[in-house]
Amino acid sequence: MLDLYEEYVHGQTDRRGFLDRAAKFAVGGTTAAALLDSLQPDYALAQQVPEDDDRIETEFVAYPSPEGYEKTNAYLVRPAELEGKLPGVLVVHENRGLTPYVADVARRVANAGYIVLAPDVLASLGGYPGTDDEGRILQRQLDGEKKMQDFVAAARFLHAHPGCDGKVGVVGFCYGGEVSNTLAARIPEINRAVVPFYGRPAALTEVPKSKGSLLIHYGEKDERINQGWPCSARREGRERVAIASATRMKLHRTRFTP
Repeated sequence: MLDLYEEYVHGQTDRRGFLDRAAKFAVGGTTAAALLDSLQPDYALAQQVPEDDDRIETEFVAYPSPEGYEKTNAYLVRPAELEGKLPGVLVVHENRGLTPYVADVARRVANAGYIVLAPDVLASLGGYPGTDDEGRILQRQLDGEKKMQDFVAAARFLHAHPGCDGKVGVVGFCYGGEVSNTLAARIPEINRAVVPFYGRPAALTEVPKSKGSLLIHYGEKDERINQGWPCSARREGRERVAIASATRMKLHRTRFTP
């Protein structure tokens, strides 16, 4: 069931295809549609920092992306009580735009003492449409390299922001993990630390360009993503140290969650 749901959320099957194949799991009066609803995220339940929390200041900002979609938008969050320049964190969403969950993550990070920028790559299409299904459809309509350039521009915007001290880290989820890995190699002069939660690795030829620290999280049974690792790995309890072959890649600590 979870493998089927993964195919659905990554666009490998549509809603009708999911429901048809999930019917065999629907027993005891449960419908396939009910199973799908039970797997969908509940963003209100997951919220930890309300939008109007007086510990933070929030706003939506526009920033230029000349090699991407020209001009795009992001959610900017910073602590309300801290003055002066702060280290920055770029928070990168999944394959469906800036969801309420990722916006909440941005607020959590800001509450820990950082200035945070969470771009919405769907800005050129009107922004996150309100549902994940619609968001995934919209994001698939965008050019892959232009999307990546929007995030490159976001990192540069945050790095140059008057409230940032020039130290920038990136954290991303799913597609955002791929973006995080790519930014580590593409703009190493900006990224001090990168924390991807799954997502495809950067191209093997690009990996040696990374200079910052990486803390990489993968699911042990996530075969689709793990096949992209251009490396051998050895188990050390619940951790693996990934050693890239035929590159000058530094050792990175990688956590594979059972």
